[in-house]
Amino acid sequence: MRAAVIAGSLCTLVFMSAPVHAGRSCDEKPADPNRLMQGFELAQKVKVSLDQSGAQLAIIARIGQDLSKYRLKYSHLGIVRKLDDGRWMVMHELNQCGTARSDLYNEGLANFFMDDPYRYEAMLMIPNIEIQQRILSTINSSTPKALQDPHYNMLAHPFSTKYQNSNQWALETMAAALANDVQVSNREQAQTWLKYANYRASTLEIPMLTRLGGRMFRANIAFDDQPFDRRMAGHIDTVTVDSIDRFLQTRDKNLQHLVLTYP
Repeated sequence: MRAAVIAGSLCTLVFMSAPVHAGRSCDEKPADPNRLMQGFELAQKVKVSLDQSGAQLAIIARIGQDLSKYRLKYSHLGIVRKLDDGRWMVMHELNQCGTARSDLYNEGLANFFMDDPYRYEAMLMIPNIEIQQRILSTINSSTPKALQDPHYNMLAHPFSTKYQNSNQWALETMAAALANDVQVSNREQAQTWLKYANYRASTLEIPMLTRLGGRMFRANIAFDDQPFDRRMAGHIDTVTVDSIDRFLQTRDKNLQHLVLTYP
């Protein structure tokens, strides 16, 4: 009976929420109570692991869609922090489904897995205490909103401010936290610091016909911010979970990784 009540509540929440998605397709289909429950159970496993870790903040990633053809696994991430009442809250940028617009959202762990992901798996990246505190201080300031750009592009170039994808917002926010004495209050400053800090984007090999199809039929995909020569060669540089993970490892040699799945 308790499981049925929870599933019913989650269904109500999903149907009442605005359709926002990041790192997954935007196919509209009825909510499946079994999949909602899977998301809830995975969220509970993540909460238990976070509590046991003793962390106050972590980076959380999910598999929203199948990106294996690009040799990528996780499609989307957010920054999860522990509140004073013991709850964990995820801050992340989400694309308003089917449009070229996005916004910032603060959601509980269950909501983070309610977008019908490709696979119920989460990866946690837990930095050292000093980096946790720096990111936490930044998250609790006006900086995250200042660095958020509503002009969404799933494949936004990491060193262009024309568009932004969800992972790029998280990276630029972390740049503001990690930049030590350098002031980072806008996207240009964040990207300048990331160049200095030797951030390396992921390169996706996307042929011309695929690019043309994506630009014509998807409002949230554009390529005009990519350098012309690389775009013509089919080399599309963008911010991915993998590239953020690699970058964080250069800043924190003891970065912890936890992978959780359901079932």
